[in-house]
Amino acid sequence: MGNWGRETENSFDDMFDINRDGMLDPMEQSLKFEFLNKQMEEADEEEDELDEIILDTDMLDMMDEDERRDILEEAGFDPDDFDSDDFDSDDFDSDDFDLD
Repeated sequence: MGNWGRETENSFDDMFDINRDGMLDPMEQSLKFEFLNKQMEEADEEEDELDEIILDTDMLDMMDEDERRDILEEAGFDPDDFDSDDFDSDDFDSDDFDLD
């Protein structure tokens, strides 16, 4: 298609070479761009979902036991695998550290 197209470089390009002329014209390049853009958006959405379920132990420490159990279950964890002591931030005394 004149100077507007470019040669296909790999099998991924070949997927979008609709007329099989070995060139990606602007329409075919646009289809490839749309496909890649959609894949990136989906990957970002998955990342956002993962960010939402990351649990902050300080946050869990401030919750009562029932609320903590619900949050852990929603995140796909078995709450029975965690003791309430697992989230205590006061587990350390100043005697635990040698400051000298």
